[in-house]
Amino acid sequence: MGTSGGDASSYASFVGGSGFGSGPGPGMAYRGGGAWRGYGGHAIEVEGFGDQVKEFVKAAMEMSVEFARGCRDIVWQSIGREDSYVGRRIRRLRGPCRRFFGKFKFFNEFLPEDKDPLHVWSVICFVFVLAFAALSLSTESETSTTLIKKVLTHPPSADRILLPDGRYLAYREQGVPADRARFSIIAPHAFLSSRLSGIPGLKASLLEEFGIRLLTYDLPGFGESDPHPNRNLESSALDMSFFAQSMGVDDKFWVLGYSSGSLHAWAALRYIPHRLAGAAMFAPMVNPYDSMMTKEERCGTWEKWTRGRKFMYFLARRFPRLLVYFYRQSFLSGKHGQIDKWLSLSLGRRDRALIEDPIYEEFWQRDVEESIRQGNAKPFVEEAVLQVSNWGFTLSDLKMQKKLRGRGISWIKSLLSRGQEEYTGFLGPIHMWQGMDDKVVPPSMTDFVHRVLPGVAVHKLPYEGHFTYLYFCDECHRQIFTTLFGTPRGPLDIIVEVDQTPIEGDTEEPEETTIGLGDATTN
Repeated sequence: MGTSGGDASSYASFVGGSGFGSGPGPGMAYRGGGAWRGYGGHAIEVEGFGDQVKEFVKAAMEMSVEFARGCRDIVWQSIGREDSYVGRRIRRLRGPCRRFFGKFKFFNEFLPEDKDPLHVWSVICFVFVLAFAALSLSTESETSTTLIKKVLTHPPSADRILLPDGRYLAYREQGVPADRARFSIIAPHAFLSSRLSGIPGLKASLLEEFGIRLLTYDLPGFGESDPHPNRNLESSALDMSFFAQSMGVDDKFWVLGYSSGSLHAWAALRYIPHRLAGAAMFAPMVNPYDSMMTKEERCGTWEKWTRGRKFMYFLARRFPRLLVYFYRQSFLSGKHGQIDKWLSLSLGRRDRALIEDPIYEEFWQRDVEESIRQGNAKPFVEEAVLQVSNWGFTLSDLKMQKKLRGRGISWIKSLLSRGQEEYTGFLGPIHMWQGMDDKVVPPSMTDFVHRVLPGVAVHKLPYEGHFTYLYFCDECHRQIFTTLFGTPRGPLDIIVEVDQTPIEGDTEEPEETTIGLGDATTN
């Protein structure tokens, strides 16, 4: 069969231009990502794997675009309708938004004349978001490169006493011995602390000079103390009373409350006032939800706190179980951190400088390690709930006032003892020290306490923060003890009666030997 010239030339150009017959097999050639096959003089293109991937991606993108358009239409139909609630709200905001952004129209004068302001500002916002994201990533990389110190678990070292309900209470004793103590102080610790805190940086020589015996103990579930199954502020006061009795404190003692540890000092003033000689409070914490607070006092307190801390108080009051998650992410994570980050605290300038001091950092880390020794979040949740829940009493119950006369037999007794007035509340002295730059426990809390308890002696400290006055300040510690106890007189003298058996012919009487310094007193 013959072939015309046109067909022959077309066939030749097809073979030459397409590279037909140059592939691995007869009658096949690859072209791009696909292959060409010839069957009976016809060329058929076969798609390769690369082309299939491209088509799949293209189809997926088209489907995504259509899906987005559908979502846009649904949203627009829901919002754009005149009878839509959201649409009405948005339309109400159009006027204020236009007036607000209209104030910034003068910035458009600095933009290029040939550019649309809407387009330019969208690009500027996009670049700003990218720059902010890059800055955040760089900050995270810098913090990740810093050395993270792990929490250490130390061997048990505390002395412990057995309470009547079978629990053990761990304690620490500082200062002069019990038989030479002129004054005894018991200090319950604050949140995320332990018996090791006491008065940070307090020198033993100062305790000796004033004749003070300082006792601190771990709250239930903290440190080496056993947890309490049904803990409240009344049980805390009873634990303190039995602890004092077990430690040989027969006379009245002083209670020292610092920050959130003041909760347990307030409880002692309410439930065991007969055992207390007085109270020393430093930045004392009260219930921020107390109904007796005025609007100014409540606002002055809450406005000083960060949003994170307000959120923690909200959880402690409404959803305390959720606190476990946040505690596991912070101080129960097994890694050390800063107190202001863990507890969402806002600090003043002097407090910030103090927590960055290596001496404070070493003390803080050791105290935290002892506090979280048991690794259980429940005691910390209980402590947080105690701060914001009903205490079972109010601060007004501590106010000294005449006891109301009852009826019946009690009324007859009151008539028989006309010359003896009976009072309720705490009759001893209460001192409060408050830093005016304290943002953890703002001065408004102290103002509230002083309004409810006008007999409290308030010592306002200008320029002092939450930590600076009580922590590692020798002169401050001397001022505190001088305010509470007056001129230092040293420890008590010990009088030992020497029993001398008279020798035959010796008619001298037995003598008394005095050992020690200070005033001669029989213990």
